[in-house]
Amino acid sequence: MIERIVTPPLAANAYLILDKKKALIDVGGDFKFIYNVLIKKFNLKSLDYIILTHTHFDHASATADLKKAMGASVILHKLEYEFAVSQNFSASFFGINFPPFQADVLVDEGDSINLGEMNLEVVHTPGHTPGSICLYERDKKIMFTGDTVFPDGGFGRVDFPGGNARQLIRSLEKLTKFDVNIMYPGHDEPVRNAKEHIKMAYKIAKMFL
Repeated sequence: MIERIVTPPLAANAYLILDKKKALIDVGGDFKFIYNVLIKKFNLKSLDYIILTHTHFDHASATADLKKAMGASVILHKLEYEFAVSQNFSASFFGINFPPFQADVLVDEGDSINLGEMNLEVVHTPGHTPGSICLYERDKKIMFTGDTVFPDGGFGRVDFPGGNARQLIRSLEKLTKFDVNIMYPGHDEPVRNAKEHIKMAYKIAKMFL
């Protein structure tokens, strides 16, 4: 079961996966909000994993507090953790600092996170940030795309620290090779026929980045 939770302050999506293992993909920027949703709406007292697509504050700043409250292991790309540490867990472009967190599992391209029925393959998609990842479930043909790619040809900004337009274009090209039916993006609604949305994003990025 996949549950979408729209989190403050910038309407970033967190995705709760209820399988043999309970995982939250991204956590948002407001610990009290996400914690209350998990315990009151879903009656959860613990999480197995917090999986971060990237460490921008609107997706990740509740990580430290939620890890402590729910006993979760934090999983993210090794380059993304290095990037967060180098930035002192800050969003300087917004003048925001957030509590630093300790990573438990550092992943890379080709690694997988087994939750039970679902097996999430790690796809390294730098560009929006150095260690951005997408998570692909091959059997179900679904992908959690973070801020790498959005519906209707949208893609992540590259003008923040750590952004790189060339890398993002290559990442989008890589994603066009995947057989994806449903995209679960970091913002906006999930969409079907996701492969066409990804192809559109790649085409637009090549033209304008």
